[in-house]
Amino acid sequence: MKVFRKDGCPNCESLLHFSGDASQVSECTSPSFEGLVALGQDNKGSWVARWLRIESFVPGLYAVKVNGKLPLDTVDSLEQANVYYRPRDGTAED
Repeated sequence: MKVFRKDGCPNCESLLHFSGDASQVSECTSPSFEGLVALGQDNKGSWVARWLRIESFVPGLYAVKVNGKLPLDTVDSLEQANVYYRPRDGTAED
């Protein structure tokens, strides 16, 4: 966790700016989740990665379902950057 707080998220640092900001990390992450998926180097061919829409993410461990949502001001910032936020709490409809 120290590395994450220091360096930020390799998938979303340019959008969420976690690096060195403990309050941003606290607001935009959740310790409450269900299930884990491990992505390896060749995650482009993974049906699980496609199903979770994380096939372009760096290799690592990812939650299948996250309890909680991003704050509304963060969602607004993402939308202004033309990024569609899809909650990982099971409420998103495809």
